[in-house]
Amino acid sequence: MPVHNADIAAAFDEIADLLEIKGENPFRVRAYRNASRTISDLGEPLHERVERGEDVVGIPGIGKDLSQKIGQMVITGRIAQLEELRASLPPGLLEMLRLPGLGPKRVKILHDDLNVRDLTQLEKAAREGKIREIKGFGEKTEASILRGIEMRQVYAKRFRRSAVAPYADALVKHLRAVPGVKQLELAGSFRRARETIGDLDILVEAEDSAAVMDAFVAYDEVQQVLAKGETKASVVLRLGLQVDLRVVPRESFGAALQYFTGSKEHNIAVRKLAQAKGLKVNEYGVMRGEESVAGRTEKDVYAAVGLAWPPPEIRENRGEVELAATGKMPKLIEAGDIRGDLHNHSTWSDGANTIEEMARAAQALGYEYLAICDHSKRLTVANGLDAVRLAKQMDEIERLNKTFDGFRILKGVECDILEDGSLDLEDRVFEELDLVVVSVHSKFNLTREEQTTRMQKALDNPYTTILAHPTGRLIQEREPYEIDIPRIIEHARQRGCYLELNANPMRLDLNDVYCQMAKEAGVLISIDVDGHQAQDLGNISFGIGQARRGWLEKKSVLNTRPLSELLKLLAKARRF
Repeated sequence: MPVHNADIAAAFDEIADLLEIKGENPFRVRAYRNASRTISDLGEPLHERVERGEDVVGIPGIGKDLSQKIGQMVITGRIAQLEELRASLPPGLLEMLRLPGLGPKRVKILHDDLNVRDLTQLEKAAREGKIREIKGFGEKTEASILRGIEMRQVYAKRFRRSAVAPYADALVKHLRAVPGVKQLELAGSFRRARETIGDLDILVEAEDSAAVMDAFVAYDEVQQVLAKGETKASVVLRLGLQVDLRVVPRESFGAALQYFTGSKEHNIAVRKLAQAKGLKVNEYGVMRGEESVAGRTEKDVYAAVGLAWPPPEIRENRGEVELAATGKMPKLIEAGDIRGDLHNHSTWSDGANTIEEMARAAQALGYEYLAICDHSKRLTVANGLDAVRLAKQMDEIERLNKTFDGFRILKGVECDILEDGSLDLEDRVFEELDLVVVSVHSKFNLTREEQTTRMQKALDNPYTTILAHPTGRLIQEREPYEIDIPRIIEHARQRGCYLELNANPMRLDLNDVYCQMAKEAGVLISIDVDGHQAQDLGNISFGIGQARRGWLEKKSVLNTRPLSELLKLLAKARRF
């Protein structure tokens, strides 16, 4: 079976976690983490490169040692070092690492101080009040651990969309190669661009359903065949994801696609509308009595019940059915509308590529601009910039801009918001910058009122341009901190600031509901990848999916503007 980039990245992440628990050299730990991030974002499957006999040394962050381990995993499916590390520690410690707020250092303390070896023992210690007694933990951490254990049970049933995407793409490619396949579409929550996916639905129109079924269950990634019939089959892939395949006739393909895309609430609303017109809608078509009146395409299905075609991403019964009944639907943002990116990092702080490399990668995508916003000094773990280094970086950007034609690197900073809402750098430092991105990287456990007031004060700074990843969540790893986002949206509107939709697939922050709320309030959203290496620029697709779920149009997004218009909007955000 082929080893995917996601498999290699997960193995390197696990090695880093286990090394950190054992107290190994932090630079060694960081090397594995950086390599994992690089591999996750590579467009090219590494197993193909290894199988061709090509060296992977030279990919940012991949040296000879890591290259050998990649080759070992591609060829054997395992890494000897990882197996040795697993054998040296209780296996339950890795599950503990998946809880929010429990990094390797804290897991090591819990193991050393309380002899906690797995989630069951951890929960018992938390319920007995033993964790709060450990220095540096406290009652809030103890409560957070219990909440994390509860959420872990929910997370176990779903997968991040970004984790599913490469497997879905490979399976689709495999099935499209089957002779006689006419149409093939992914449906369900994946098509709706949900942040997490419970299972994968695939619809196929084919001349020979048996050939498709055989190819499906014989796929290399299939771990278990749950069912196989003439037109339906279900399997479980190696990563634990269930995939359901249906072969449907051409005359019903659109009806099946509409039905299996969902959501449940959207479909109920459509069926009620159809019933009022004397029609019945199901996966086989739109029926008037025994007569089929539509079913070949989704547009035909919706038109038959008096609706315009709603984009899949907004089919959540949040007003789209009522709007579709008027015949008007918003023209949602598309990837081609993005003109640049306003939040990226370089080797000056914790990025893997130089400013020039990041800029060249952006230019290759057809962008007009790219903002470099390296971390400010407080984030020492990310080699944050003080005023002196930031001034030197601005000089380098000025020099580089003279070498570009039709492209501009914007001077920015990602400035930490301190606990009291003040910014990490003095205002005078911001005077020569094009934009100031502000964000929270600490003190996540403040009360709702404290966190909200903190954010509002940061927005009040006259130099603040964009509030980055406003809720601080990491999907399936860290819950959003307590914050009143409607108040933040209104405050941003009053102050003339912008909010970020962070396209990092681990974040997708703001979520879809808040994006729609910001749009209705007239607050522009900046869709940024928060890139730490050139390959991260490709994550814009995840941000676009989230933006479409939030009903965002081209005009709702800051970085759809050409450079000349963008510069005016950035300057407008400065309030003097």
